[in-house]
Amino acid sequence: MSHQSYELKAEARERVGKGSARAARRNGKVPAVIYGEKEAPLAIALPYKELTMKIHGGGFMTTIATIDVDGKKIQVLPKDYQLDPVRDFTMHVDFLRVGKNTVVTVNVPVHFTNEEASPGIKRGGVLNIVRHEVEFTCPANSIPEFIEVDLTGSELGDSIHISAVKLPEGVTPTITDRDFTIATVAAPAGLKSDDAADEGGEEEAAEEGGEE
Repeated sequence: MSHQSYELKAEARERVGKGSARAARRNGKVPAVIYGEKEAPLAIALPYKELTMKIHGGGFMTTIATIDVDGKKIQVLPKDYQLDPVRDFTMHVDFLRVGKNTVVTVNVPVHFTNEEASPGIKRGGVLNIVRHEVEFTCPANSIPEFIEVDLTGSELGDSIHISAVKLPEGVTPTITDRDFTIATVAAPAGLKSDDAADEGGEEEAAEEGGEE
């Protein structure tokens, strides 16, 4: 269920810093830093075209990559990247070294299935997605590409909580103090007389309101 791993060739840069980063960009490369696993940060330069294709190809932040730095292969997970706000140009990437026991925090997209098997949606209810992504901690080598929420049987006014989602082993939500809502099946405007079903949804909305 994870994205396919990939490899990028990189050159080591002389040093971390603005001058070095500018020099890399002048040469059509993207400056990046690999850090973590109790080793010194390593400044590298990556080919612009290949890296940009990976960033825009989907799943970049949840896919482990191998970076070949002058013949030495390092497994990494992207942690952050910066785009030039005006030109949408990739300016810099931070990578985290990944060992066999590395645990990471990642945002995983939510996919919804079986809308046609939801009585509430069939009656004209609207799927109100509270969270399009959920933050999890999990082993770096088994990051799910997405989590799946099955809408079978969901009625008007129902709330779908994280506890209803089957998560892969070792994947745990970073919010641990409550069973948070991922989506609700809201009544359409014409069915507002169905107050009993609707109240639950409003309470959920209030609970989620102060969260981000």
